[in-house]
Amino acid sequence: MDNYLYLIIITLITLGVIDLMVGVSNDAVNFLNSAIGSKAISFRLIMILASAGILCGAVFSSGMMEIARSGIYVPSMFSFNDVMIIFLAVMITDIILLDVFNYFGLPTSTTVSIVFELLGGAVCLAAYKIITTSGDWSSLPSYINTEKASEIVVSILLSVVLSFAIGMMVQYLSRLVFTFNFEKKLKTYGVLFGGIALAAIGYFIIIKGLKSVTFIDKSVKDWINTNELLLIGGSFIIFTLLSFIITRLNFNILRVIIGVGTFALALSFAGNDLVNFIGVPVAAIQSIGFFNAASGADPDTYMMSQLGSANIVAPVWILFISGAIMIFTLWTSKKARTVIETEMNLSSQEASTEKFKPNSISRLVVRGFVNLGNAMSYILPHAVRTHLDKRFEAKVFKKKSKDEPMFDMVRASVNLMVASSLIAVGTSLKLPLSTTYVTFMVAMGTAFADRAWDRESAVYRVSGVLHVIGGWFFTAACAFLGAVIFAFLLKVGGIITLVGALILLGILLFQNARKHKKKVAEQTQRKLQLEKADIHTLQQVTESSSNQIAEVFVKTNIFYKEIIDGLIRNDLYSLSTNKKLIKKIDRELDSTNDNLYNFIRNLDDNTAVGSRYYIMSLGYMQDIIENLYVIANNAHSHVDNNHKALKSYQGEDLMQVANALGNWFAEIYNMYSRMEFSLIDNNIKQRDNLLKITNNLLDKQIIHIRTSENSPKNSKLYFSILLETNELISSTFKLLRLHKEFEEFKENHKGK
Repeated sequence: MDNYLYLIIITLITLGVIDLMVGVSNDAVNFLNSAIGSKAISFRLIMILASAGILCGAVFSSGMMEIARSGIYVPSMFSFNDVMIIFLAVMITDIILLDVFNYFGLPTSTTVSIVFELLGGAVCLAAYKIITTSGDWSSLPSYINTEKASEIVVSILLSVVLSFAIGMMVQYLSRLVFTFNFEKKLKTYGVLFGGIALAAIGYFIIIKGLKSVTFIDKSVKDWINTNELLLIGGSFIIFTLLSFIITRLNFNILRVIIGVGTFALALSFAGNDLVNFIGVPVAAIQSIGFFNAASGADPDTYMMSQLGSANIVAPVWILFISGAIMIFTLWTSKKARTVIETEMNLSSQEASTEKFKPNSISRLVVRGFVNLGNAMSYILPHAVRTHLDKRFEAKVFKKKSKDEPMFDMVRASVNLMVASSLIAVGTSLKLPLSTTYVTFMVAMGTAFADRAWDRESAVYRVSGVLHVIGGWFFTAACAFLGAVIFAFLLKVGGIITLVGALILLGILLFQNARKHKKKVAEQTQRKLQLEKADIHTLQQVTESSSNQIAEVFVKTNIFYKEIIDGLIRNDLYSLSTNKKLIKKIDRELDSTNDNLYNFIRNLDDNTAVGSRYYIMSLGYMQDIIENLYVIANNAHSHVDNNHKALKSYQGEDLMQVANALGNWFAEIYNMYSRMEFSLIDNNIKQRDNLLKITNNLLDKQIIHIRTSENSPKNSKLYFSILLETNELISSTFKLLRLHKEFEEFKENHKGK
């Protein structure tokens, strides 16, 4: 039994470390979003402030372990073995769940995940006990702290609705006061704003961040709780005076608010959410201590009543090490940056490549707000509407810089101030608000009020928010079901199931890490290839487009041959793979299309020719990929529907086309990759020969239909491939001719 307990301890400690890392990767967005998005302070200083907040919060969090040991279930109803199974099931499920969310870049609540995992594990073992002992199902609620579970569900709805609404209202009022030219208003309105914001954040640090600190005397905490209004009023006066001094020294008070707010939210995160990662291992170690103290106790009958009454306080050295691990993860995790990027894109003031596709609900919501806005336009006098619109006129930059913030410091300050206030008030009222839900929905509410969700982007942004909110409820369901499954398997299978679950966990973590690394590398490469912010001259247009065109032709050549080869061999897997890869290229080109606006705005040349060439060449490339996709889709459908294989002569004919087309594409690739455009006339002339080959094959198939062909499906597929190949040749020809005209234009305007 001792060896088994040691294995459990080592396993839970290891899982706790892993959970810390995946948890920080997901929750980092809560306290980094505003500072990084506004670029109010340097990235290095942001990370230093966040790290300091994490370390302080972790060391001060020793009193926050109650939720893991007795907050959700009633420990006196479970045996020692059952409690160990619940803890193991919770940790395995939590790591898998958070890692999957990190992979897809979706922020979720670590609090909700741990709560519903504990609930799932407890319900599973309670049900197992009732079934195996022929007990009464009406006794099931006695195993669960139903009041706490209900509070969590209600808090989700409260967090979503209230945070969005209050964030929207405060940001709207703040923007009316400051406008987007806020620098001119800071010496007047900034003093009062700084006093309010810093007082709110300071109140948040005291009420939320330090409420669990064990070294503060209970009488001090009681005084704070009974004198909250006095504390807030005094803080407001002090911070207003401080803001006055700061502004008179010509220092931007908003930078101070953002720096202090980042520290505060990081402190709160570590102080309160650390229990989500190490609370279970600490409670497990404490449980083992209780069990060993009762020498000779049976693990299947020894009930864990002490776990509910004991005051579990984690040693400071464990908290310090946990904080260090969290800081290390914060600085090194690429998945954390993926999650941050999701929230940044949804709250960005500028239109950007949208991560989420619109759906029926997002379209309906946007259409409703558009109609509401139109109705308000009729009600408000024209002068009032004009005045309001001027207050919300964002700065327009002629050239978009890479260092341009996603939103300004006014919105970042409101994000931190409102999130801090709501979390502090919720804590004071004993409402278990999720920091993730509050910070995310406040950020979305302020973005909406700032008109970042305009007619260009609203339907995508609303869709993204709905995806994230849906993911939160999905988190609860998956956490509950995952813990139920693992708890049952561990109860039935024992040590064998534990080893198998750990192996499965290791494989999943390795696969997710490998896939995420590959995904990040592809995204980085794509940004390097497709980003047009540094293109200013016609020569740079030529160089950039030539590299892109060369890549399109080399991939088209490969895919066309593989499609024909897969069709001849009836290889469904090959056809399916190529179809997906072609669709991926189409999405990449579509992503380039999203940057056209910035590309045109950045081009130094006064003529429209450079922009027109780039736009039209991109259009022809998209035509080429679409032609290729139609061929791939038709071939895949034919094989997938189990139609007759192509006749041998049909396969030979199509391979002839593939080889001829491949030779042409290879020459075009060499021309663009080496930028030897003196060869362009020769490449243009080859179009006629290729069309002659495909037209002859069309005539040949018509003769076969009249004489010997007896498969209508084969003929339909054969015709579709040849006709679409003709379109592919035509799109290529148009691209080459366009480039010839562009080269002639550059030659005629040399030196002008």
